[in-house]
Amino acid sequence: MESGNLIKEGIKQVITEMMDSVMTRVLVSDPFIPEEHHAKKPLYATLVPDEIFKGSHFERRFVTPFGKAWERLAKVVATANLGECILGASIEGSIRDGRLKRIQEILNSEDHSTAKTKKRKPDWENDLKYVLEGEGNPIPVKVVCDLLAIDKRTGDRFAFELKAPLPNSDQTKVSKEKMLKLMAMDNKPVKEAFYALVYNPYGERKDYAWPFPKRWFDIDNDKSLLIGEELWDFLGGKGTYRLFISEINKLGAKYKETIYKEYLNINPENCLTETNDSLLK
Repeated sequence: MESGNLIKEGIKQVITEMMDSVMTRVLVSDPFIPEEHHAKKPLYATLVPDEIFKGSHFERRFVTPFGKAWERLAKVVATANLGECILGASIEGSIRDGRLKRIQEILNSEDHSTAKTKKRKPDWENDLKYVLEGEGNPIPVKVVCDLLAIDKRTGDRFAFELKAPLPNSDQTKVSKEKMLKLMAMDNKPVKEAFYALVYNPYGERKDYAWPFPKRWFDIDNDKSLLIGEELWDFLGGKGTYRLFISEINKLGAKYKETIYKEYLNINPENCLTETNDSLLK
């Protein structure tokens, strides 16, 4: 089976398993019980329809597992196209102490300004160049990256910090530190390290407006940053993102109908109006 078909089947399997697990939980093992809700929150129940809290009940049981689904999707795509992918890969090597000091210097100066210095503007290529000019004694270091993809054809290894589209500043700082350390190791365990956002809610890269990653990366120019389509096409080859979107939208139509009918007890014909706003793009 060619990689495109493997990717397609892998996407369907990951999403289907996750959604089936969520549906089993909200319908069987942990359903919304109105009487229990009324007893615990009588004021809320008096003022607000049960359906509102039934929706919140579902959301809480959906959001957490979907965070792990992104990692599983990335692994499926990368394995099908490149050959091997490891989640939570532990990478060991040695880094010159001068390089370690420069990494902390960069992170501190991009985080804070002082009376004598302005806050440093992020620039991955210049930051990495400055780090690699550091010398000194080798220090053993271990870095755990979210995802390690290995191209079996070339032997190239690529490390990824995989994040939701609206990460906080601390998450991004930690990721940049890990990326710089990986690229500073003497044994060069990876060819490239990337900070990867799984999709872009703003559409185009130039329109990405969430402020926190901008403290640590130049959104417009840093090649170490991949957003949405750039990430999925890097892992799976050109066209992977469009395939991903197509499969998600097909599955979405199926599960929306099931949720209306079986969870909300609403006739889906009265609610399902397929518009561009409800589709993943």
